[in-house]
Amino acid sequence: MKLTYYQVLKIRRVGGVLAAAAFTGVLSALLADSLKVITEHYEEQFLEKLHEEQYLVFLLPLAGLSLIHLLRRFLFKNKANKGIKEVLDVVNKKSNSLPAYKIPSHYLNGFLTVIFGGSTGIEVSTVVSTAAIGALSSRKAGFLHKYKTDLVCAGLAAGVTALFNAPVAGFLFAFEVFTKRKSKLHTVSVITAVLASSLLTNYFFYKQIFHFNISNWNASALPYMVLLGVIAGFNAVYLTKCVLFYKKFFQSISNEYLKIIGGSLAISVILYAFPSLYGEGYAGIKTIAASRPLPALAVMLPMLLVLLLKPLVTSVTLGVGGDGGVFAPSLFIGAFLGMIVCVTLNHFFGLGLIPLNFIVIGMAAVLSVSIHAPLTSIFLVCAIADNYVLFIPIAVASLISWAVAQYIFPYSVYTYKPAVHNTVS
Repeated sequence: MKLTYYQVLKIRRVGGVLAAAAFTGVLSALLADSLKVITEHYEEQFLEKLHEEQYLVFLLPLAGLSLIHLLRRFLFKNKANKGIKEVLDVVNKKSNSLPAYKIPSHYLNGFLTVIFGGSTGIEVSTVVSTAAIGALSSRKAGFLHKYKTDLVCAGLAAGVTALFNAPVAGFLFAFEVFTKRKSKLHTVSVITAVLASSLLTNYFFYKQIFHFNISNWNASALPYMVLLGVIAGFNAVYLTKCVLFYKKFFQSISNEYLKIIGGSLAISVILYAFPSLYGEGYAGIKTIAASRPLPALAVMLPMLLVLLLKPLVTSVTLGVGGDGGVFAPSLFIGAFLGMIVCVTLNHFFGLGLIPLNFIVIGMAAVLSVSIHAPLTSIFLVCAIADNYVLFIPIAVASLISWAVAQYIFPYSVYTYKPAVHNTVS
């Protein structure tokens, strides 16, 4: 059967979109993986130096935030980065596109924020940079402009896939957070980019973030995991409200230098007292996960302070101009919350709960609320754990925490819009 001109044109266009999606996936993986590798390397170097020379904690955050300010002012058009909201505006047609300079802007600023002690992660910087790669791809051929949303989502999904080696989570993230499009081409485009990213990451960059030795869980512990989910919902809302409050507070300060000096000093003081809050905080998660023997109840007070201070130092970091988001802080908070809940229950009730299980479940439960994407959180944390042994309790706790948060504060830091009060004169 001979194809019509329009059928041939459609096939060529579909092929072009999928080729662009694959190319976007490869570039996004290279960006995400390289950023992850160099950030981990220099963060470790700076932490080692910090252990030798503690006074540096009062210089590093100031140096990092000052560098970001100078780059933004003189290299990146003096425009503040707005994180995931920038991508949401493009996907929802409230903005024309993501300019190409957003790629190096978020890449460099995310890197500098974390290695100099800013208490956030590179995940959001990666998401926006890879989304900008997708937007750039859509401008390389006239007909691709129509498929900008597809390529933007393909880019960010590929970025998440590469960071956590979690292709299912990367795919779900694009649909849960950004777009609910039912188009077959959209779905296949995202899958194509995710597969390209996953293949490249697995063959050249794969490195497990955490080495959790999870072997089993007991159904009798499920009620306590439900309790963890409820508490995680409240903790995640606390994180969200902290970020919103401090962003508004620092926006009210017009003097940029005062903002940077004051914010960096606050970060330095907290980091001096609690070094585990430095950077992404993954080292802190590894430390508590490997705790042998388990921490006594007396150690819970410092851990509780860490749990309460993490949202504050993250919020200050973002409020004064640091680049990042709530991915890594949510995993950190969830891990510490899980440990605290488990050890407390074991101490008072002798339940024999497995702390490592609660650490992992807590990570998923808090992340579920912070990014308003329970399915993404479930599969992402399973990928981090490198097995699906805890899939059921992770799913239960994540959905419960999300439901609790929906009831008390149904917004993320990216979707909240301040109410506009009309006054009658």
